[in-house]
Amino acid sequence: MERSIEIGRRRIINESGVTYLMLMLAIVLIGIAMTVAAKQWKVVVQREREADLLAKGIEIQNALAFYSAAYKAGRVMPGEVYPQTLADLTKLPKPFLRKAYLDPMGQGEWDYLRAPTGGIMGVRSTSRARPFRQHEFPPVVRHFEGRATYYDWVFQHPNPSSASMAPPGNMPMAQPTQGQPIAPSPPTR
Repeated sequence: MERSIEIGRRRIINESGVTYLMLMLAIVLIGIAMTVAAKQWKVVVQREREADLLAKGIEIQNALAFYSAAYKAGRVMPGEVYPQTLADLTKLPKPFLRKAYLDPMGQGEWDYLRAPTGGIMGVRSTSRARPFRQHEFPPVVRHFEGRATYYDWVFQHPNPSSASMAPPGNMPMAQPTQGQPIAPSPPTR
């Protein structure tokens, strides 16, 4: 009888060691799974902020264009007119922007692109992070293709992409450069 109790006790001691090892393995696996999930979550959050940056930046870019068009109408002097602050775009009687947005990527104020006259002609993110999106931008920000950081995405008026959106009839004909053959003209009858 004593022997059976002793055998049972060893068995319990051995099983508790295995249970402890299984618990440690489970904790390690949960830690690895949490690390992978955290990396995935970071990517999802950055993609959402990137989409928010594009939406808010394009809205500010459009508001700058509408502001300039409205305030330069009837002026004698040529050139663009720019607001001094983003809050100027939200003022009544005719607000051009719903509210003065903050930079979604830098999570603070925008970096302003100042015009020679001192007004704000554009905004950019303060973030130097690498964007996920490199191609297939909306037409109004097509010039962002291949930019290395969010800081390089400048939402401005006049827009560099607007020149590439001009109708083909208004574009000047390209002149051949030195070393390129000139296409022969079609024969006349």
